[in-house]
Amino acid sequence: MVTAPGQYVTAEIASQPETWSRAVDLAAQVADRLPRTGERVAFVGCGTSWFVSQVLASWREAAGLGESDAFTATETPLRRSYDRIVTITRSGTTTEVIELLEQVKGRTPTVSLTADLNTPIVDAADEVIDLSFADETSVVQTRFATTALMLFRRQLGLVPDGIVDACRAAVEADLPERHVDAEQISFLGRGWSIGIANEAALKFRETSSSWAESYSAMEYRHGPISIAQPGRLTWVFGEAPAGLADQVAATGAEFVDHDLDPLVDLVLAQRVAVARALKLGGNPDEPRNLTRSVVLSS
Repeated sequence: MVTAPGQYVTAEIASQPETWSRAVDLAAQVADRLPRTGERVAFVGCGTSWFVSQVLASWREAAGLGESDAFTATETPLRRSYDRIVTITRSGTTTEVIELLEQVKGRTPTVSLTADLNTPIVDAADEVIDLSFADETSVVQTRFATTALMLFRRQLGLVPDGIVDACRAAVEADLPERHVDAEQISFLGRGWSIGIANEAALKFRETSSSWAESYSAMEYRHGPISIAQPGRLTWVFGEAPAGLADQVAATGAEFVDHDLDPLVDLVLAQRVAVARALKLGGNPDEPRNLTRSVVLSS
């Protein structure tokens, strides 16, 4: 069957209000598998799942629920003592994650969020949380990542009122053509939204091979603002630092600040990334040089 470029990722982005609602309902059912208050926890993932881990660690630490770190699988410090390791792997086959879990098995309790229970992750992790309802056909991750975030957000008591409706509005909103046409975007965040900024930049690079970067919003003026100019965007997730909008305006770049919850704002960024890929003639469902999962040969 021949499919149109971007058909899958477009539908998956549009489905996020429904998968977010399911994640909120699921949180209570899997609470006994999630980190307990006071535990020292490492959140681990690769690619998009690493950025999800950054958000989760920031949320949990800021809430005072226990020391929380985020690592890529190969950079997790095995000599450091953790009460629990949480891994995120959509495919359930990512080599580095499987190898990490095997290394700590019997020593550190582990739980993994995955979208496929017919994979090695089921045997590698002590506990598994099934997010198969948020699985994706597209190589590019969108709804799996945000749904995993919503699961933890509910467990941590951090779900804002009306966020699902706000997500629904974001998947239906018109996209400014100048955002799709922007030759370069710098995504900025503060606190937990730094992980969101990192993920937004990755989506642009993955879908359309476009130039996108990400930074802490407070660090942007310490050098990276030098690339801002007309035809480029500086997109802030969450509250912008005082004075930054005027400084970006002085460069001729457009300052994008939607005054939305950063997770909802990420949905808009996903849509702009896909629209740009399609405009450039690419297929965001099958980005160049990428596969659904990185499985390394021994």
